[in-house]
Amino acid sequence: MITIQKYVRAQSLEEAWQLNQVKRNRIVGGMLWLRLGRGGVGTAIDLSGLGLDKMEETETEFSIGAMVTLRQLEQHEGLNTYTNGAVRNAVKDIVGVQFRNMATLGGSIWGRFGFSDVLTVFLAMDCYVELYKGGIVPLEQFAGMKKDNDILVRLIVKKTPGKVVYTAMRNQRTDFPVLTCALSKIGGETKAVIGARPAKAMVIRDEKGLLPDGKAFAAFVAEQAPTDSNIRGSAAYRTHLVRVLVERAARELGGM
Repeated sequence: MITIQKYVRAQSLEEAWQLNQVKRNRIVGGMLWLRLGRGGVGTAIDLSGLGLDKMEETETEFSIGAMVTLRQLEQHEGLNTYTNGAVRNAVKDIVGVQFRNMATLGGSIWGRFGFSDVLTVFLAMDCYVELYKGGIVPLEQFAGMKKDNDILVRLIVKKTPGKVVYTAMRNQRTDFPVLTCALSKIGGETKAVIGARPAKAMVIRDEKGLLPDGKAFAAFVAEQAPTDSNIRGSAAYRTHLVRVLVERAARELGGM
C-alpha cells in the first residue's frame, strides 16, 4: 500500500502541473492501480474539479476528458455507434462495474500498461492525446514516449470513416487479458494492434495488402508481434493466439 502525506484538489491545470513537477507527488485518477503500489506519495493531486469528466461529440471527433470513467466509455451511445461496439467490447470485462465506475481513461492511457484493453482499442483508431504542456500528439507516438511530469488532458478520437473490431483472450472473465487484439480499416489504412504480449500494445500495419487473406495476414502479424511468457500464458501460446484472434477479427472486419 501507499501512504499519502498531503491531498490537493487542484483548482487549475497550471496548479496541478506545478505540483506534479515534484518527484514524490502524483496525479491521482481513480486510484485503482496507484493504491496497489508501495512507498510514499508527497502530495496526491486530484483533477476531479477541472471538468475533465466530460465527453463531447462533434461532427468530426469525440473529445474525451482524462477523468472520464471506463463505465462512461462503455455506455456512450455515439462512441459505440462509431466503433461498432468495439470500445464497449474492450472495457466490458475489466474487473466489474464498480471498478469501471472509478477507473479513468486518463489513468489507463497515461499508464501505458502492457495489459491495457483501453490502449489497444484506441491505438487502432485515428486518435490523439492533448498534453497540458506537450500539446496534441498522435496516440501511437505518445505510447512510445517516456513518462514525464506533463498532464494528460483529453483523448481526441477523429471520426475518420472506417471500421474497428476488438477481441481479447482471458483465462476467465474479469481477469487480466492473456492477449488483446484490435483490427481496423480506417482512412484507407489497415492495421492490427496487439497488446498484453505481455508488453504494451504495438501497431502493425498491413503494408503488403494481406487482409483479404485472413490467414496470411494473421501469420504476418504473428511474425511481427514479439511475445513473452508470464503467469497467464507462454510466449508460444500468445503467438498462437495472435494468429487466432487476428484471423477472427479479419473475418468480422470484412477482410475475408
